[in-house]
Amino acid sequence: MSDPTILASAHCDDADCLTSADEPLAGLQRRCGGEIPGTVAIPALLEVVRKARVYGLKLARTIKATDGQDAITAWVEVTPGEPGQGCQIVLRSWQAAPLPPEDLQVVAERRAAIDRAVAELVARLDGQQAILSVDASAPDLADVAAAMRAGMGRPWTDFVTIAGSAHRQPLHWRLLDGAVVELPGSERTWRASLFPQEQPGGDPLGFELCLTAEQPLAAAPRQSAVLPANVMPQNGPGLVGRDIAPVLRQPIARIIANAETIRTRLAGPLADEYSQYAADIAAAGQHLLALVEDLADLEVVESEDFNTAPDRIDLADVARRAAGILAVRAQERGITIDAPRLGEHLPAIAEFRRVLQVLLNLVGNAIRYSPDNSQIWIRLEDAGARARLIVADQGPGLDADQQARVFDKFERLGRSDEGGSGLGLYISRRLARAMGGDLGVESAPGQGARFILEVPADLLAQAPTTGHDVATENGPAGG
Repeated sequence: MSDPTILASAHCDDADCLTSADEPLAGLQRRCGGEIPGTVAIPALLEVVRKARVYGLKLARTIKATDGQDAITAWVEVTPGEPGQGCQIVLRSWQAAPLPPEDLQVVAERRAAIDRAVAELVARLDGQQAILSVDASAPDLADVAAAMRAGMGRPWTDFVTIAGSAHRQPLHWRLLDGAVVELPGSERTWRASLFPQEQPGGDPLGFELCLTAEQPLAAAPRQSAVLPANVMPQNGPGLVGRDIAPVLRQPIARIIANAETIRTRLAGPLADEYSQYAADIAAAGQHLLALVEDLADLEVVESEDFNTAPDRIDLADVARRAAGILAVRAQERGITIDAPRLGEHLPAIAEFRRVLQVLLNLVGNAIRYSPDNSQIWIRLEDAGARARLIVADQGPGLDADQQARVFDKFERLGRSDEGGSGLGLYISRRLARAMGGDLGVESAPGQGARFILEVPADLLAQAPTTGHDVATENGPAGG
């Protein structure tokens, strides 16, 4: 007589292949992307089947799964047979509840993270979509990147062809977000993503433009990068910056993007533990990509012919842009970034892109080492011939010995639980000094840290300066 408590049964062979299954297990197998016969596609069930087969024990437990529409809770019993006979699966309970609607903002943030990871051209734009800086990694973008750098101050749309549009001037950014574009010198099709730097109650202060290819770049013929044993690399960008970094960026970015797609379940339902595995892969990929970028920057700043392109810039404007770029990362931990207000100015002579790079490093470090729900200040000081920008935090601070070592190459102050290569501050100080300025630190244990960037002031500019007293606004000198 059949057991009335059994809702469904299934059979799995010794290779974890589901050879037969009754409903509703059969339907769940297919909705999770599997087939019959085919490898068990329900992650939680696959884990129970494997354990039962390996240990030779009957296992009974609750499993949870999602099929894209419902959250399912079921009680299964898995009984292993003799070698070669596989496992018998019995389903004794089944509950399905509709999944709550996903927050559209969360979905948008997930897709934005993926777009940023795989972008091969990233540009900073002002509020009118004019180009402020450009970074590109792919060889087929060399021409358009060079043209954009030479045409800074012009709209980015002057340098691309927008599919289905005859407009030469920038459209509203929401109409351009997601647009398909063609780039001179590249045979690939590209998609534009625009991320606004929002300000409450007003138009965006600027944008981050990411161009993502619909297909990867065709592999170039392999060329040996091995030097003869008696030949040493010459000064200037070496193997990492010239040869290795461009080759590594795209595959690492693809790994990160695919891991993020899995982690955020954009490709289909997934058990929580597998989502966490994907998150670990994405985090490791981000760390590796950051290390490659740092090593490439290191070769550039240490080359004998390295120099910057000084221009008249506004440190207050750079500070606001850096705060906008890192605002989401800070908000995830409840950290507030107090940046210079609109209307504040501090004119200086420096390269915009390099100052932004330094400031992103300083603020990023402040976020990394600050406690949750704390505050970071970015302040300006007019010091006559020098223009100063101070980043102050409420982190653990640095003692005298740590302050003496914090700008050393590969120095991480003994930390083994944080990301980073230990090159960011070393590179930042080299950049500051290359621009005729300097980068220093003031701190004390338990009183946070103040990193002080100095660059030459623009003494001919007529814009008003702020003259804020940082110590007064931030409390103790340590921040």
